[in-house]
Amino acid sequence: MKTRSKSSVGRKTKWSAQVMAKSDAMDLETGVFKLRSAAAVARSLKRSVEASHRRKAPPFRSAMSMLTFEINRAGKNLTPARLRVLNQAKRELRKIFGRAPEPE
Repeated sequence: MKTRSKSSVGRKTKWSAQVMAKSDAMDLETGVFKLRSAAAVARSLKRSVEASHRRKAPPFRSAMSMLTFEINRAGKNLTPARLRVLNQAKRELRKIFGRAPEPE
């Protein structure tokens, strides 16, 4: 017979959803990770991170962490097309913040 742990009984939302909703890192624009273009996602993250006064890390690191967290949170439920857009958004973020690798 399986027993449930006390921490999961009565819980309606996952902890990761609470992190996205109530994170002290920054306030995200609504639907930022649903935007169609990678450049739009990156610009939105940059605006959010620069407007936030609660973040603990530098702006680039906070934005990249939030994007990576969203990719990991979605996991297998992320379509290949959506994953491509979000990974491209990482590259766009690097460009916007001047962290893109030098061309060879």
